[in-house]
Amino acid sequence: MAAAEPARPRRTRPRPAEEADDADRARPRRPPAKKPRAGVPDAAAAMRSAAGQLAQLLGRVPDSVTSLKPTEGGWEAQVEVVELERIPDTTSVMASYKVALDPDGALVSYERTRRYSRGMIDRPT
Repeated sequence: MAAAEPARPRRTRPRPAEEADDADRARPRRPPAKKPRAGVPDAAAAMRSAAGQLAQLLGRVPDSVTSLKPTEGGWEAQVEVVELERIPDTTSVMASYKVALDPDGALVSYERTRRYSRGMIDRPT
């Protein structure tokens, strides 16, 4: 018994111009895309900006950016930083900082919201 051949995609013939115009008119139109933000072009740039500026203020390299969201006044990020390095590293003291950026990506404010050991697992509330 021979193995079945995989299905091949069907080829379609090009439509005449009149049919194509009718099909385009019948298709619902999507709303226009949102305009890009002035200043910080995208979320990746906002993440780099938040981590970099916080590093300059604290004198410590951020471990990760755990959340980022756009706000009316710019961006808001949660940045994790190693505050006290220990051996083994699961006992290192970590801190979570809430960082606010303006629309241009400049740091407006930051505050430490939590301290914990790196090996600690979040518990459901």
